[in-house]
Amino acid sequence: MHCAYFDAGACRSCSLMGSEYASQVSEKEHHCRSLLSAYPDVQWLEPVTSVESEFRNKAKMVVGGSIHAPTLGILARDRSGVDLRECGVLQPGIRAALPAVSRFITAARVAPYDVAARHGELKYVLLTESASGGLMLRFVLRSREAVSRIRKHLPDLQRALPRLEVCSINLQPEHKAVIEGEHEIALTSARSLMMPVGDIALRLGARSFFQTNTAVAERMYAQAREWCDAAAPRSVWDLYCGVGGFALHLADGSRDVMGIEVSAEAIESARTSARDAALENVRFTATDAADFAVDQLSEQSPDLVVVNPPRRGIGTELARALERSTVRTVIYSSCNAVSLAKDLQAMPSLVPKQARVLDMFPQTRHYETMVLLQRR
Repeated sequence: MHCAYFDAGACRSCSLMGSEYASQVSEKEHHCRSLLSAYPDVQWLEPVTSVESEFRNKAKMVVGGSIHAPTLGILARDRSGVDLRECGVLQPGIRAALPAVSRFITAARVAPYDVAARHGELKYVLLTESASGGLMLRFVLRSREAVSRIRKHLPDLQRALPRLEVCSINLQPEHKAVIEGEHEIALTSARSLMMPVGDIALRLGARSFFQTNTAVAERMYAQAREWCDAAAPRSVWDLYCGVGGFALHLADGSRDVMGIEVSAEAIESARTSARDAALENVRFTATDAADFAVDQLSEQSPDLVVVNPPRRGIGTELARALERSTVRTVIYSSCNAVSLAKDLQAMPSLVPKQARVLDMFPQTRHYETMVLLQRR
């Protein structure tokens, strides 16, 4: 894949842009294998590849420029806006929607936030497209100053974007490198976007996490289901479950499945998805996943645990709790193989049997890894 923005030096976010895709995947697998070289007997499955372009289901666009000429993309070193609305890694439906969003910013007179001057309102536009074509749009504002104007002009935007299902405003008043604030203002009656993944339709709330590459996420859940079916557990915990992707795909009625996630919004989305799919023997709890597991593993242990932590990994305390437990099988899904390798060292009784690299992020050095661990 080649990108005019990259070639012009306007954006270098995709650090591997222009490199042969097969080489990208090979280098990622080599990097992962080297980090897990302490486990020479692990069986490495064929990497899961992606399409090279038009795979991102979510755009996080910094808003720059002016009311009359807003830019949607990133900021240059001088803090001026760089427009990237034709970015080739975004799904076509997202790119098609961005011009209407730009016109809306002008019509509603929402001033882009000037980082250098600390003046203006609109910081980010966050746009997500589901596999069925629906859109969720969020405006990240510094204050409530523009809320009434956005509400007033929203019907025009909905006519321009008939696929727009969910729209909201997120308030982020602080001047720091944090995209979202704690307060969300719903603008539509629908509060969640349906995201079909395989044979499960997930519900995504405004602040819910979901993988940026839907096709690779589907392969990820399918891999977990394959490993789970082979292990035939009677009970499963999905720690850091988010909107319930793993838990819902593993809930076939033959086993008790519990998902744990700190985000109450994500848990409500997971419960809604479970009801929609008429799944039985699956439940979700909103609490800190690591704290829950460390506390409960000393008293009860499920047969299988799925962990899908943030980049920092599961950490020493949870890893040691799993090590001391009687859990027979662990499926570890990691977005950071460095923290994965560190966590595995703290669980010597849980031996990696199979591993797989999934290229969730083509054109970058990032990737996902899944490892099947079984107790000695």
